[in-house]
Amino acid sequence: MDNQSIRLNKFLAERLGVSRREADELIADGKIIIDGKTAVTGVKVDKNNEVCYNKKIVPFDTEFLYLAFNKPVGYVCSRHAQGSAPTIYKLLPKKYYQLKTVGRLDKDSSGLILLTNDGNFAFQMTHPKFRKTKIYEVDLDKPLQPLHQQMISEFGVMLDDGPSQFKIIKDEHYTVFLTEGRNRQIRRTFAALGYKVTRLHRTHFGKYELGDLSTGKYVIIEP
Repeated sequence: MDNQSIRLNKFLAERLGVSRREADELIADGKIIIDGKTAVTGVKVDKNNEVCYNKKIVPFDTEFLYLAFNKPVGYVCSRHAQGSAPTIYKLLPKKYYQLKTVGRLDKDSSGLILLTNDGNFAFQMTHPKFRKTKIYEVDLDKPLQPLHQQMISEFGVMLDDGPSQFKIIKDEHYTVFLTEGRNRQIRRTFAALGYKVTRLHRTHFGKYELGDLSTGKYVIIEP
């Protein structure tokens, strides 16, 4: 970022991965501090200002990094281990520990995870309005009945957080095409119809694909 000033809400949106409306709410709620003073809506900032959120400086000059990582089963996407489950950061060099995952995969799932320190990129990839397609290979504990496949694909299945609908193709595995990102949505959808997901492996996220990337390995990608 150069020496020119930028509106605070735009700066926060790009750095924190939130919408400009959400950035305005952070400012209105008094959660943004500029040079030791509570920020107000409409101000501009430049690289000479110290902008803080949650008592941490939001840097102006940051080299953006983007990784594609093949997550193994048994690892969590949080920064800290959960019980006996280790974090994926144990598999990454320490220089990448500051990167955040773009969405998550649960402990029992595997496959493509993106990591970045670019909040705007994360927002573009995860906000529902952008409808980024994610593709998964799914195995079930028993064959999926054609009627249930039709229900999920054409009508949706009602869950406690609303209807769940996604496209399913049967080949070597069940291939699921999902444009939402709700917590454990695929597992909960099949469970609602009496099935247990025994394997869930993400192969694609938007324009990015896992390809031949080995389990537990990463590669630097371009946004």
